[in-house]
Amino acid sequence: MAKVAFLGLGVMGYPMAGHLVAAGHEVCVYNRSTAKARKWADEYKGRFAATPREAAQGCEFVMSCVGNDDDLRAICLGDDGAFAGMSAGSVFVDHTTVSAKVTRELYTAAKDLEISFVDAPISGGQAGAENGILSVMCGGDEDAYARAEPVIDAYARTCRRLGESGAGQLTKMVNQICIAGLVQGLAEGLHFAEKAGLDGRAVVDVISGGAAGSWQMANRYETMIDDEFEHGFAVDWMRKDLGICLDTADENGASLPVTALVDQFYKDVQKLGGARWDTSSLIKRLWEMG
Repeated sequence: MAKVAFLGLGVMGYPMAGHLVAAGHEVCVYNRSTAKARKWADEYKGRFAATPREAAQGCEFVMSCVGNDDDLRAICLGDDGAFAGMSAGSVFVDHTTVSAKVTRELYTAAKDLEISFVDAPISGGQAGAENGILSVMCGGDEDAYARAEPVIDAYARTCRRLGESGAGQLTKMVNQICIAGLVQGLAEGLHFAEKAGLDGRAVVDVISGGAAGSWQMANRYETMIDDEFEHGFAVDWMRKDLGICLDTADENGASLPVTALVDQFYKDVQKLGGARWDTSSLIKRLWEMG
């Protein structure tokens, strides 16, 4: 078993770090809110540190799951950053959804210190993190991935290296692009069913086993019909992710017309007060339009 640091105890990171303990690893956590780090340490009988550097000292692996590009830079770099506490030969694994640009920047900075950096964004939501069944898409050097994969396995159902540094983040962009279109399609379908006087639940029961079926349909249609959105992946975070997708598309020449449109629909949801609502709240926008 390994000595591991986990940086970032949000709705995803908190249970992920717990799975590492359950798998037998020795874990030290860091979180901007010390109270939350202390709570985790009490619950899982682990340790917590006051800075990323302190958490990383003596660890073979450092995992992170924070908010955005700037948050990731902040926990990696500087006198109190994790890189300053890591030893040559150790591996940093980042589970945050960030740009491929910052991933490659930190990969280079880590390499200069003889540290390996693996970008490993995740999909599966809070439930996936709590149940230890996340999908993990990775980029980075083959040897670093091979060393990190058995540790990641503590909370992953699927884990795969897709290529060099940044490939994991690019794959996560594909994931979010696909989700955006699926959620909008489901929202429109349920809205249409309501306007047509159909029983939405009965409709989904019939069509979900066919070509229209999806994870979103199976896991979100009931809460969408019931107007319940205080759960799941927040609209604010989805807009952050879609912004990364659209910026990257501008750089590589990809055409993302549906993604750009759905991003604007989420902007409308934010205006309705739904910044923290689940992404399935796209249907609220349709209801407001009548």
